[in-house]
Amino acid sequence: MIMAEQKVKIISENRKARHDYTIHEVYEAGVALTGTEVKSLRAGKANMKDSYAQVTRNAEVFVYNLHISPYDHGNIFNHEPLRNRRLLLHRQEINKLIGKVKEKGMALVPLKLYFKHGLVKMELALATGKKLYDKRQDLAKKDAKREMDRALKERNR
Repeated sequence: MIMAEQKVKIISENRKARHDYTIHEVYEAGVALTGTEVKSLRAGKANMKDSYAQVTRNAEVFVYNLHISPYDHGNIFNHEPLRNRRLLLHRQEINKLIGKVKEKGMALVPLKLYFKHGLVKMELALATGKKLYDKRQDLAKKDAKREMDRALKERNR
């Protein structure tokens, strides 16, 4: 049986996260939002630049510093742009994250914000921070690969 292609529309992406962190595991979480936040996201007005996630004492996961611009046509019931938003994960996933985050150097980093079947989802990564020399190494590998691809392309002409 062939599954139908999933409808996914990316709203915002945290490109710097892959540069600053080594990603170990990736989770998909729902985001609890208000109506004006969803309308603003449909217009593509989100910024994940300095956002991060944490597990609270109540065993809930929240995302902090996720900037969703106020809805243009909103009234007095418009949302606060930088409010803390609850992430919706299964209890087993949260328990697993609690154990992993307690390890030294592990952090929860938001990677993507997207619509999937009309619902707002967030791709959340369990990651460790990279050192400066790791970043330089990755850039060197990327440059070497680019040079090799360019040379192959020239040779095949």
